[in-house]
Amino acid sequence: MDGYGTQFFTRKESAGGGALFDMGVYHISQLLYLLGNREVKTITGSTYQEMEIDERRKNISQFDVEELGVGFVRFKDGLTLDIIESWAVHLNDFEGSSIIGSEGGIRLPGYAHGKPTPMTYHTNMCDMEMDSTFNLDAMSYRWHNLRDNMDAYDSSQHHWIAALQGRVELLPTADIALQTMLISEGIYISQRLGREVTADEVVSLSQSLALQLT
Repeated sequence: MDGYGTQFFTRKESAGGGALFDMGVYHISQLLYLLGNREVKTITGSTYQEMEIDERRKNISQFDVEELGVGFVRFKDGLTLDIIESWAVHLNDFEGSSIIGSEGGIRLPGYAHGKPTPMTYHTNMCDMEMDSTFNLDAMSYRWHNLRDNMDAYDSSQHHWIAALQGRVELLPTADIALQTMLISEGIYISQRLGREVTADEVVSLSQSLALQLT
């Protein structure tokens, strides 16, 4: 690992965590939203700081957060979610996030080999396997021209203004953020305890980093 980053970004004392907090929260919250923000039952996971790092950069940055975090979440209704986030790993690119069901599966847009990958849908039709690709740019153009209030989803700022104007219902971002943090912190607590933890345990064992810094 190159170890670049300020001390505030690469130290547990101030950042709280590494790859999970840096990138994982976006993927976790995205899937929670698409799955209806279901109630978490248990969480298990592990974090790793094993990659060799340049000593000079390590001394400057005081790097002590994980470069790899993995987790597994059970929801109360039986759904499961697996998580893997990494800054550095001896492997090719990870595939984009996916949702798999009994009737089909969706892979969300991502990046591979430095290039964007499309959103795809996979199912069986007429006893034949089908893999299809969505043109999200064409969809966005069409919806912006044919549907009302599509500008309300162009950014978080657009959405907030549209919600204040009463044009759209405000997305439950606060609830999704709390569930995202529950899962993220649950992985760290599971790593520390060496076992699966319940959602109630995560809440009871949670420590406020903000209070530690004041």
